[in-house]
Amino acid sequence: MKKIKFPTAQTILIIIAALTMLLTWIIPAGKYDTLTYNKENDSFIITTPEGTETIAATQENLEQRNIKISIAKFKNEDIRKPINIPDTYKKIDAKPQTIVDFIESPIKGIIKAADIIFLVLFIGGLVGIMNTTGAFNAGINWLALKLKGKEYLLIIFVTLLIALGGTTFGLAEETIAFYPILIPVFLAARYDAMVALASIYLGSSIGTMFSTVNPFSTIIASNAAGINWTTGIEGRIIALILGTLICIIYIIWYANKVKKDPSKSVIFEENQVILEHYQSLEQTILQLNAKLKLIVFIFIMAFVVMIYGVSQLGWWFVEMSSVFLVAAVLIGFIARIKESEFVNSFINGAAELLGVALIIGIARGVSVIMEEGFISDTLLYHASQFTSGMNEIVFVNSMLITYGGLSFFIPSSSGMAVLTMPIMAPLADSFGLGREVIVNAYQYGMGLFAFINPTGLILASLAMINVGYNKWLKFVMPLVFLLLLYTILILTLSVYL
Repeated sequence: MKKIKFPTAQTILIIIAALTMLLTWIIPAGKYDTLTYNKENDSFIITTPEGTETIAATQENLEQRNIKISIAKFKNEDIRKPINIPDTYKKIDAKPQTIVDFIESPIKGIIKAADIIFLVLFIGGLVGIMNTTGAFNAGINWLALKLKGKEYLLIIFVTLLIALGGTTFGLAEETIAFYPILIPVFLAARYDAMVALASIYLGSSIGTMFSTVNPFSTIIASNAAGINWTTGIEGRIIALILGTLICIIYIIWYANKVKKDPSKSVIFEENQVILEHYQSLEQTILQLNAKLKLIVFIFIMAFVVMIYGVSQLGWWFVEMSSVFLVAAVLIGFIARIKESEFVNSFINGAAELLGVALIIGIARGVSVIMEEGFISDTLLYHASQFTSGMNEIVFVNSMLITYGGLSFFIPSSSGMAVLTMPIMAPLADSFGLGREVIVNAYQYGMGLFAFINPTGLILASLAMINVGYNKWLKFVMPLVFLLLLYTILILTLSVYL
């Protein structure tokens, strides 16, 4: 019997988009009134299904609408996006999405995700230039020799560093840039590509899951919940340390198992193809001379500048893409690559990541169907209603599951925060709990589901090593269950502390 092949990432997302389209015919359309701060006129704009209304930007007007957020949070631009106004949900005329909407959704998604798509393509172009210079393989050869016998340090270092970026400034989409650099390094250290993927993706996921000072989740969610973002930070730091340790131990356990017996690899069948795609240690023939060292230095500095710009200067995808473009031009100049060869190498490198770019766009298209079908607020409304009659422990853990489920439909951490916190945070008051418990449940639920969420970054990350979603699930599900128990324990303890 012919073995059934698991569908590609693109096909999985198209199926999800089709199912989401069907949901818009089943789930009633609904909408919360929203409130937006207008800095130019120092006013609030209330948007309802009937139209808009402008009111004075005062604390009194916020409190009248049961919004427990300081007016300063709006005026300081800590909260920039529209927020849902509690107790204003109402059903509206159904907006079921049609076959035409379904067909157009990937195109609309690609347009909406154009900024990150260009970043991915520019990273691919830069890697193409690096491969042309030979500096990549020379640098990998040098690093692999340095780590010989201590390869496990690579797992620890990469996971810790990326987790630190995740917990401080929400390092997530930016990690797409690290796969072309780090996968060959892990392969040269005799690990399979799943170890590289896990160190990068799990590092990012565990960092954002236990965010401490992340402005895109912790801070914006705390602001939307009406509390100081430092409330509960001690517990989040402890949870981060233990959660990261669990991930590192799991990755090292898997890596050692595969090193002893390569047939135990979850991607054993794909390993040879991956090894042929990424040049292995034995294929490296160039010595890391002064010119190649300078090229490697510029390449690494591009990522250092990107991280600094995002975390300190408020950069986003336009600035990040520009950094990689400038780095590619500088490297091409130093390596004395001819103009025609430079263009061809850049285009070929970008073409390698075109599949990743399409996955990102198609995933965004799923959100487009949700938004245009007006079912997101309906799901949020019913999620907020089913908690009545629960005790405190069941309540906090139900919030964990609720946020995990909602993140399938709203994969943006900042978008989830501003949409849900004004609705969910007041629920904690009725149970006599601090609102930071809801913020934590939001982070843990979204973060945990991010490990497997097909509308998030995982499919794009898997495309970097051309590995199927089913293989990832086989690798990561034991860890997901372990972390689920861990987060349930943390949230349960928070009821008593």
